Amino acid sequence: MDISGKAAIVTGGAGGLGEATVRRLVADGARVVIADLAQEKGEKLAADLGNAATFVRTDVTDDASVAAAIAAAAELGELRVTVNAHGGPVAQQRILSRDGTPMPQELFDRTVAIYLSGTFNVLRQSAAAMAALEPLESGVRGLVVDTASIAAFEGQVGQSDYSAAKGGVVGLGLVAARDLSAVGVRVVTIAPGTFFTPAFQLDEEQAEQTWGRAVPFPKRMGRPSEYADLVSFLIGNDYINGETIRIDGAQRFGLK
Repeated sequence: MDISGKAAIVTGGAGGLGEATVRRLVADGARVVIADLAQEKGEKLAADLGNAATFVRTDVTDDASVAAAIAAAAELGELRVTVNAHGGPVAQQRILSRDGTPMPQELFDRTVAIYLSGTFNVLRQSAAAMAALEPLESGVRGLVVDTASIAAFEGQVGQSDYSAAKGGVVGLGLVAARDLSAVGVRVVTIAPGTFFTPAFQLDEEQAEQTWGRAVPFPKRMGRPSEYADLVSFLIGNDYINGETIRIDGAQRFGLK
C-alpha cells in the first residue's frame, strides 16, 4: 500500500513512538492527524509539519472524541492507516502490598480502559471508516497498527495491569485481522521492548545506563525512529496481517 497522498491517524502522536511515527508518515507522503491529549505538544508538532499534519485533542476511551479524529482525517484524504501508539498511567504496584492490601481495582480498570479498550475503540471506528472506501488495486482498504509490549509475554513484578492490557492487545490482533479480512483491512501488532521515550522522565544517558545494558544486541534502548521505520515497512507489505512483531533487540524480561 502506498500512503502518499492518503490520510493517517496516530494516537499518542504528540510524543515518543507516536511523534516519530507521525514524522515518518509525513515523510512518506501522508497527511496525518495527531490524536493526543497533550494539546501543547500536539499543536507544536502540527505547526512544525505545516499542512501535512493537524492536531485533534483525542481521548481514546471516548467514542465521540475518536469519531472527531476520524472525521478530521477524512478532511485530509482517504483514511488508510491508523496507528495506536498512545500511552497512559499504570499502577506500578504488586497485586498485594507488603502488608497484604490488594491493589485497588480502579487502577487495574484504568490501565485496561486506556491500553486495551481504547485501542479497540480506535480500531473499530477506523475499520468502519476504511471499509467505506474503495479498495486499492491490491484489494486492501487500510491498515491498523496496534502497539502491545514485550510485557505482554514476560510481565515483570508490579506490571499486572499493564501486562494484562498489552496481552489483550496481542490477543485482539489475530481475531481482528480475521474479522476485517472481509473488508480488506489489515491489523498488525507491534510489541516493542525497552524504547527511550519521554515517559522515562530521565535524560537519555541515565536511561541507557539503567535499562540499555539489559538488551542483548544492539546493547542499547530502542529508538522511536526504529518503531516508525517498522510501521512504514508494514504499510508497504500487504502480506503481513494478523501478526505480532517483537522489536526488542532480543530482550526478554526476567524476574527482578
